[in-house]
Amino acid sequence: MKDYRAVVQANREIAEGIFELTLSLPEEVKVRAGQFAEISAGGAHLLRRPFAVCKAEGKEITVCFQRRGEGTRLLASTGAGERLNVLLPLGNGFYLREEEKKIALVGGGVGIFPMISVLREYAEKKEISAYIGFRSASAVCGLEELNRASRLVAVTDDGSYGEKMNAVQAFEGDLRRGLRPDVALACGPLPMLRALKGVLEREKIPGFVSLEERMGCGIGACLVCVCNLTNGEHARVCRDGPVFAVGDVEL
Repeated sequence: MKDYRAVVQANREIAEGIFELTLSLPEEVKVRAGQFAEISAGGAHLLRRPFAVCKAEGKEITVCFQRRGEGTRLLASTGAGERLNVLLPLGNGFYLREEEKKIALVGGGVGIFPMISVLREYAEKKEISAYIGFRSASAVCGLEELNRASRLVAVTDDGSYGEKMNAVQAFEGDLRRGLRPDVALACGPLPMLRALKGVLEREKIPGFVSLEERMGCGIGACLVCVCNLTNGEHARVCRDGPVFAVGDVEL
C-alpha cells in the first residue's frame, strides 16, 4: 500500500452515468483481482472514495464508477492532465486455488467491475462462466472485457438487453442445466448477494463475495465500514475484506 499522486490519462462515460477513469502512477504497482484503490474526489472533500481496480497495466490503473453523489460528480468532471491522490493496493482480493477449475462470476450493477479484474487475472487459467446483470440496456458496459469469460450471460432487469432476469437467476438457470462450478465469486448489491448466498448454500457450492461498503480511511482505522460476521464477531470491510467467504459474513 502506497500513497501516489496520479495523473488522469482519460476519463470517459461508457454507459449512462458510468465512467471509466484511467490514471498514470509514478511507478508500476502490482494489484490483485478484487483489490481496490481510494481516490481523492478533489475540491473540499477530504475523504477519498473506494473503487475496485478493473485493470492494472504497467504504471496505469483503470477504475470504473457510477456518478451518484457530489464526490463522484467531481470525479466524473476531471479531465486528462489533472492530478488525483490515490492510495493502493487495498484489500485482500480474490484468490483461486489450483484445484478450482470451473469458476462462476456473478455481478450486478457496479459490482461487475471487480469481476473484470478476476477475468483479466484468471481467464487464461480457468474455465470461467460470467453471469452479469444490468438495470437496462442503457447501463450495459464492459462487454469487451467480460467476453474474456468462457461463457458470458448478460441480462437486464427490464429485458431491454438479453433476457429479463437478474444475475442470480441467470446463474440458477445454468445450474439447472448441469453447469456446476467449483466455486462462485460475486459482487453486487446486498439483495443480490443474499439471494446468491441462499442458492450456494442449497447447492453446497463454496463462494466468496466482495462487499460494497461506504468507507472513510480505507485502511481499517476509522471503523466506518464494519460488517457483522456469522460467528458474532465484526470485521472491517476495507482491511479484512472486501472479499469474504459467503458463509462467514452476514448479508
